[in-house]
Amino acid sequence: MPRLILLNKPYGVLPQFTDDQGRPTLAAHVPIPGVYAAGRLDRDSEGLLALSDDGALIARIAAPKNKMAKTYWVQVEGVPTDAALAALRAGVTLKDGPTLPAEVERIDEPADLWPRDPPVRFRAAIPTSWLALTLREGRNRQVRRMTAAVGFPTLRLIRWSIGDWTLDGLAPGQWREVTLPQPEPGKPQRTRAASAKPEGPKPQRPRKPATPATNARKRRR
Repeated sequence: MPRLILLNKPYGVLPQFTDDQGRPTLAAHVPIPGVYAAGRLDRDSEGLLALSDDGALIARIAAPKNKMAKTYWVQVEGVPTDAALAALRAGVTLKDGPTLPAEVERIDEPADLWPRDPPVRFRAAIPTSWLALTLREGRNRQVRRMTAAVGFPTLRLIRWSIGDWTLDGLAPGQWREVTLPQPEPGKPQRTRAASAKPEGPKPQRPRKPATPATNARKRRR
């Protein structure tokens, strides 16, 4: 059975188990050999990171082509306007091209949110606000680049969910193991989503309309 670990990655921790510069890594938080991060969560970002020992499951979670939804809590500088939110929902153009449309809404500061260490540096004269932003692609530092593109820089970034898995109940540095569905008797466990095939009779190819030439060939037979 593949193993799936959900970790609340603290701020300042690299999403890997070793570092030749001596920076904090996952090794200080996940004492399970043989698991690897499914995708990245930048050192200066916090929140949900999935780890597994199964390559197919890691690909299912991390590969952009699978478009698994990932939701972030984003603290931004300023109060985004309706026009800025509409731009995010439509997709914004970055240096590496236009993004896919995002789901975004204003939210209150999440309840029971842990303090960040070190604290966020605020500008006293400028208010901050929170957004919930859902993406189905994974470019480098994408959330930060998107909010900056519409005029509201990201101050704090927390990944709340990956698909149906969430941070619920996990303090920074804590992890839990997810029980994956058991395979049916006699069938191997699949970790990749199978492509659905339409049910019902096989569709018939449309017939080509008769032409004078085809009618003449039929009369000669």
